[in-house]
Amino acid sequence: MSLLRIMTEQTGGDTTPIEVGEATPNVSVKKIERESDKDDVPDEDETKQETALYAATNLESWDTDRPHYYARDVGIDDICFRRLDPDYYAWLRYKMALAKRAVDSGRISSSAFEMLRARFNDIRAWGMEHFGEGTLLSAIQSLDPKTYSPPVLETFGQGVQYPPKQAAPEKTTRAVPQYLFPKEGDWPFTQEVSPSAVAKVNAIRDKAVSLGWSEARLYQNRGCLRFPYGQDYGLVCFVDDNVRVGEVTRQSIEIVGTTSQENRLRFYNPDVDQPWLRRMRREK
Repeated sequence: MSLLRIMTEQTGGDTTPIEVGEATPNVSVKKIERESDKDDVPDEDETKQETALYAATNLESWDTDRPHYYARDVGIDDICFRRLDPDYYAWLRYKMALAKRAVDSGRISSSAFEMLRARFNDIRAWGMEHFGEGTLLSAIQSLDPKTYSPPVLETFGQGVQYPPKQAAPEKTTRAVPQYLFPKEGDWPFTQEVSPSAVAKVNAIRDKAVSLGWSEARLYQNRGCLRFPYGQDYGLVCFVDDNVRVGEVTRQSIEIVGTTSQENRLRFYNPDVDQPWLRRMRREK
């Protein structure tokens, strides 16, 4: 039986908790966001919000200091992550108990369980720090595994806010935006951005900012004109699932196709001098 099936299947019957050996974590949780002190970041009050931890049913996790950008459930590379709360923590701990039983019965190996336990200990440490032991114990005691709805890809995108003065469509098959940058303001157009595109830009963010790129040039997905017209839209709007981010310089960032030919394009920074621009000298 696969680890994912062990951790995601709904199991009836006995729900008595089993000790899973929760040790002090020694594996760092992967971060995909970092706080910035640049002038063009979202409102100061928003950047001061507490961080949020997102965890999947296979116990992979990442945290962010911009939880207002994301919905409760976020899909990345066919894995659905949910923002951790006491109830979700209690459900994950219950699934760890099922995994422990699977080890005892020989359905999964001890090494596989140790990997799961290491991941769970990271989640437990974060939950203890942000919710407190009493709150987590209360959630564990009140959990009914039969009625709890775990995260699945079908819930991806629920709870996302729409831009101001833009009503949510009653019926649509398109994915809704995962975040808005900038969040405030009356922008007539918003370009949809996938979580994988945000993750790719996050990977080169620090280097780009150090070279003179603004957060708006990297992350903005709202504009006065429909995408791709105008200069409002940032790099994240041009990074599709089938491309990767290449060389980062002060003047441009390379966008590389993942096909065999590896087509290469450049996203230019209009805020800095470009080599093809020639300044005219005024004669005195």
